[in-house]
Amino acid sequence: MDISVNQSTIFWPVLALMGWTFLILLLIPYQRFKGAFAGQVTAQDFHCGESDNVPSSIKLPNRIFMNLLEMPVLFYVLSLILFITHNVDSLFINLAWAYFAFRVLHSLVYLTYNHVVHRFLSFAISNLIVVAIWARLIFIFSR
Repeated sequence: MDISVNQSTIFWPVLALMGWTFLILLLIPYQRFKGAFAGQVTAQDFHCGESDNVPSSIKLPNRIFMNLLEMPVLFYVLSLILFITHNVDSLFINLAWAYFAFRVLHSLVYLTYNHVVHRFLSFAISNLIVVAIWARLIFIFSR
């Protein structure tokens, strides 16, 4: 265990992912207003969420935002556990930054050319990173 690492360093990738999530959140009203001004949607199309009348380009930021609120919760909890238990080391920090990078990559693929295989790979790799953090933490705790 690399005890020379500042334990709070684990929060930099956490804060970066939170910042990315907020940026994606800003895309939701931007796309909705843009669609409204173009006559693609009305306020009624969002009465109980998004109706079937909402074009996918307008739905997309909301879907990406929901993705950023699902699995990342486990990453946030793991990061907090690492900090509280003083188990943050350089490998955990590198894994955390890799997780952040693959979550951003997943969002960018989704937002741009949306190739399903590329999107799936970035999503799957990010999830495997969370599993690796979790498994390594369990190994440390079991010693």
